[in-house]
Amino acid sequence: MEKKLRQGSLCVRAGYQPHNGEPVEVPIIQSTTFKYDDSDEMAQLFDLKKEGYFYTRLQNPTNDAVAAKIAALEGGVGCVLTSSGQAANFYALFNICESGDHFVTSNEIYGGTFNLFGVTLKKLGIECTFVNPDASEEEIQQAFRPNTKALFGETISNPGCAVLDIEKFARIAHHNGVPLIVDNTFATPINCRPFEWGADIVTHSTTKYMDGMATQVGGAVVDSGNFDWLANAEKFPGLCTPDESYHGLTYVKAFGRMGYTTKLVAQLMRDLGSIPAPQNCFLLNLGLQTLHLRMAQHCRNAQRVAEFLRDCPQVAWVHYCGLPGDANYERGQKYLPNGSCGVIAFGLKGDRETAIRWMDSLQMINIATHVADARSCVLHPASHTHRQLSDEQLRQAGVAPDLIRLSVGIEDVDDILDDIRQALDRV
Repeated sequence: MEKKLRQGSLCVRAGYQPHNGEPVEVPIIQSTTFKYDDSDEMAQLFDLKKEGYFYTRLQNPTNDAVAAKIAALEGGVGCVLTSSGQAANFYALFNICESGDHFVTSNEIYGGTFNLFGVTLKKLGIECTFVNPDASEEEIQQAFRPNTKALFGETISNPGCAVLDIEKFARIAHHNGVPLIVDNTFATPINCRPFEWGADIVTHSTTKYMDGMATQVGGAVVDSGNFDWLANAEKFPGLCTPDESYHGLTYVKAFGRMGYTTKLVAQLMRDLGSIPAPQNCFLLNLGLQTLHLRMAQHCRNAQRVAEFLRDCPQVAWVHYCGLPGDANYERGQKYLPNGSCGVIAFGLKGDRETAIRWMDSLQMINIATHVADARSCVLHPASHTHRQLSDEQLRQAGVAPDLIRLSVGIEDVDDILDDIRQALDRV
């Protein structure tokens, strides 16, 4: 019996096992197409009767090795890589929703996702209802409709740093016969595995901690294989009835626990694309090999910085679930006992301009749209990532106008603190 590896070993070794004389690093198969000697063999690939490669938009050996590693880290049965985290969230929902459908989502989510859900998907005829994730189960239940197909949330919200009560959301979703989809970007599978708490599908922006070096943009959709689609067949005809665009194949009957993942590739990737390049997946894999080491350092540094900010007289408030007394502390201890991430939300005493002056005074920490990088970086969401939202929409998304999102990197923590101090002295 093959030994089950722990998370650190999976980061390094999962997804690719070189044989005698083969490269130890995942090779970059930078090819669009794959050659066959037999026409019938190619036909069987198109009929999904045989596994293999014929066109990189659907499958590529480099991409598949990295996808298998992420699936192993999350404890899922399958993973599909996408060209961005936004694409991952879109595909995760569009794989089970169509025009006329509805889903429910936490309102404490990334601004780009908030806009994707509330504006862009509406143009496709898919509506959503935003709910306060801390509302009671009874209140959240009121948002569900007969045509609701999913419930969505973020493990740690971006940028507010709230921790999702995954078990509560899973109970609500399953009571309504729909899957719980959780964006696990900030926690990563090193610090939280949502499937163990009842989530059914996990998404990631692999651009963030999984890469860790700001070298590639990508996303991932991971399926637990646990949701019983056939038990709720009337809600999910795309998975549970014949797909006439694919020879009348019924995905969950033909592929069982891999039905959701197979449909996402065979139908959505076939028609919409949004694949990552093999070169990008190679770079992502390099980042994954140190994910377990980097997450520990991010959390150590962020804890020191959060404690400093909490005690600083110029700081109005701090949200970081590692701080005793934080509104999310108990939930963090439950879902994230080994640490959360390196992202801290806080506000300075003053107004919006106070935040801008402090950021402009930083000498080492980067002002950047990016987050979850080896380098510390900072952003004022109301002025940057969420600037398209009104003050009312900002409040609905859990973003205070004075909120500063500080992504603590893996530099020496005393250098990070020195830079924060000297910038505060200039405000």
